[in-house]
Amino acid sequence: MQTTNHILMVRPTNFTSNPDTAGSNTFQHSDLTPEAAQAAAVKEFDEYVALLREAGVDVLVIQDRQSPHTPDSIFPNNWITTHEDGTVILYPMEALNRRLERRRDILECIGERFDISSVMDFSSYESKEYFLEGTGSMVLDRDHCIAYVCRSSRSHEMVESAFAKVMGYSTVWFTAVDKSNMPIYHTNVMMHVGTKMAVVCLESILSPYERKAVVQSLEKSGKEIVDITLDQVEHFAGNCIELQGHKGQPVLALSRQAWGSLSQSQQEQILKYVVPVQAPVETIERLGGGGARCMVAELHLPPRTPSQAIVLPEEHTRQDDSPYLA
Repeated sequence: MQTTNHILMVRPTNFTSNPDTAGSNTFQHSDLTPEAAQAAAVKEFDEYVALLREAGVDVLVIQDRQSPHTPDSIFPNNWITTHEDGTVILYPMEALNRRLERRRDILECIGERFDISSVMDFSSYESKEYFLEGTGSMVLDRDHCIAYVCRSSRSHEMVESAFAKVMGYSTVWFTAVDKSNMPIYHTNVMMHVGTKMAVVCLESILSPYERKAVVQSLEKSGKEIVDITLDQVEHFAGNCIELQGHKGQPVLALSRQAWGSLSQSQQEQILKYVVPVQAPVETIERLGGGGARCMVAELHLPPRTPSQAIVLPEEHTRQDDSPYLA
């Protein structure tokens, strides 16, 4: 299924603007002391979790560790994805301090509730400086096995090709830029794909051929397109995710400023399909350069039955660095 009721979120311990990612993330700013940033981020995080739970979303919250310092741990979707066949994939990260976010103890916590049949570790690609930052780099249409990927230093074709091969996905590549004509660092900043609707900033895709390919792929897979502007991208309107709430009701998690940036007609388009959950995460967006969607790692794994023993498989990679199923 495209959506899930179960998600992972990591509660920050030392949230700050990350200097190691500032070079490629033009949405990121630094205007608070570390103490003020952490206090604001925790408050926003807790309010967001409460809103999601009130909407009926099952949220597994993991507290970040004091050491080592991982300022972007609040964005777990960049280092892990999970899949309905029990597969977990770990991803290569561009920033050195972000690589420390990959934690086996988090996998063990997930494994207490869900059946993990295989762990594929792509992180060995970091030695070649090839990166693919999870569902930041890839916006997945899980129903149709399509990955939408915009080119950036954080999304390498070789790693994406490895993902596509083992998971059976096709890929739609394109180049997307922000208002300053700089490459957009993560696809999920300018694009969302849900069950029946897609939010995308078409004007950020400069090539008319690539823009047409994105539109055709979305329409062929039955999505109504909500076209947003570059200014709305700056307000994180593309950084949203559809989840399942009470009794499977579709909800759209996005930030308060993202929803407020949309026109009435755009909001009416979205309301045909989902109920918005508006996260008050302005500080996290401003300092982290990521928003409500980046804070969510979906858990698509099969639930464990009470009789199942908790067995977490070892990570496996081939000698040629191509990960494979255990």
